[in-house]
Amino acid sequence: MTFPYSEEQRALINAAIVESGFSTGEVWLHYFSLSGEVDEYEVEAYLAGLMPMPAPECDLLALAVNELIDELPPRRRAPFSDELARAHAGAGDTPTP
Repeated sequence: MTFPYSEEQRALINAAIVESGFSTGEVWLHYFSLSGEVDEYEVEAYLAGLMPMPAPECDLLALAVNELIDELPPRRRAPFSDELARAHAGAGDTPTP
């Protein structure tokens, strides 16, 4: 039941899960709530590259992961110098060269 780029999709879904810090159980629960038809052990095997899943289920799993990622708080961003100058100007600080 493989399809073009199925291995690449599997690897990228798994990477997104790992980088976001989700457990397979968290992902599976959200996937299942979206009408996913594959059980948790099969999803775990799929993510480990041990078994394929049909393309529609892979896409639903990707959707579940992306929705979970969208719920994460934004990460800290690096400030630009003008942003710091404006922030400190409002606080009454004297800029240092």
